[in-house]
Amino acid sequence: MATEPKQYQSFKEFYPFYLSQHKNRTCRKLHVAGSALVLFTLAYALLTSQYKLLWLLPVIGYGFAWVGHFFFEKNRPATFTYPLYSLMGDWVMFYQEIKYYLTGRSR
Repeated sequence: MATEPKQYQSFKEFYPFYLSQHKNRTCRKLHVAGSALVLFTLAYALLTSQYKLLWLLPVIGYGFAWVGHFFFEKNRPATFTYPLYSLMGDWVMFYQEIKYYLTGRSR
């Protein structure tokens, strides 16, 4: 019998679990690459009025992340169980990883 997923009461409570699912460096790098491409694609689509490109945003974002999970992390993406908190976690981790790359300071 499958167990019920933990019900987190807040994002603050969820985020340590989220990070535990992203221990593999390549997985995190793929998340960062996908998130950066999402931002660039969004900016390009809006600045050039090519709104048809907006459908690519979830494909790019989730595509890179899921490759990281299935091939490197070897786990099930948290998106399937915690979609909103997972999306929030993606952007918090993106910020923390970019900050780390630029400053060298620990996460």
